[in-house]
Amino acid sequence: MNSIKISDNVLNWYDANRRTLPWRYEQDQVADPYRVWLSEMMLQQTQVDTVIPYFQKFTAKWPTVNDLAKADLDDVLHLWQGLGYYARARNLHKCAKLIAEQFNGVFPTSPAELATLPGIGPYASAAIAAIAFNVPATVVDGNVARIVSRVFGFSAPIRHNQKHIYTAAESLTPCLRAGDYAQALMDIGSGICTPRSPKCNLCPLQQNCKAYKSGAPEAYPGRLEKPSIPTRYAVAFICINDKQMLLRKRTGQKMLQGLWELPGSDWYIDSLPELPEDIHEPYVDVKHTFSHFHLITRVMQVSEVDAEYLNGAELLCNIHDFDQLALSTLTKKLLQSQK
Repeated sequence: MNSIKISDNVLNWYDANRRTLPWRYEQDQVADPYRVWLSEMMLQQTQVDTVIPYFQKFTAKWPTVNDLAKADLDDVLHLWQGLGYYARARNLHKCAKLIAEQFNGVFPTSPAELATLPGIGPYASAAIAAIAFNVPATVVDGNVARIVSRVFGFSAPIRHNQKHIYTAAESLTPCLRAGDYAQALMDIGSGICTPRSPKCNLCPLQQNCKAYKSGAPEAYPGRLEKPSIPTRYAVAFICINDKQMLLRKRTGQKMLQGLWELPGSDWYIDSLPELPEDIHEPYVDVKHTFSHFHLITRVMQVSEVDAEYLNGAELLCNIHDFDQLALSTLTKKLLQSQK
């Protein structure tokens, strides 16, 4: 397989069809590593259209990594709310502080050094090195793995074939314009070489693609059946007195750590926890789905919250000031259920 011809075809296609995105730069411009890094952190497990307004708000409020490093974590979480996977926001803040304090505000250029920073894994370290610094790093995310599997005719599911996919992707990665090449594959995977109904007639890889030549490109790579996800249960209490509501901050190493929520129980595995005998308030059961489980929360209004549902990080907040706090989508949904 002629890797030089393939990468040339991809780059020629990119020059004519590249998406315009707020973190991208033109060929005659120098990339801003901060914007590249920020976009890659936000794009993890999140669609481009969802990320764009968040990226614009972050860069308007914190134009440089040093600005972000000086920010309060609560402010970062507040601006992040609704984007999900909040560990990314905590790692984002931690990484910014480290870059500012230990690297004098300058991002390292090699994938190996980048991979030592909080929140930056193998894919992100390669992507940042390639896009921000044109290091010829091999960038493989889900989209690229699908493209490579189809071009090389790999029928095995991606999860079972990662080593071969990476080796094949590495053989195609050009020494020059590595960043443009990586972004080109991202665009092709997003809009052309899609999981279902790929637009092969528009693809610059068509003539080299074994999956296309097979006549059944959708069959590559093979798919694994998605396992069913469990359901967990919880109770939460809305306690309002004199237009002030009792909230608590999630502490420890729990999901949604650092965000404000309604006081309530832990997230049980099997069934709704039993309520104290003196609680007979009307309730609403609210279902919310995370990436790996469903959560059904029984939410009710009470005049007082029992001490067992408090964690010592409570706040009485005026109900008109909620927009100043970092609330998870789950908490907003629970509050909305009572209107």
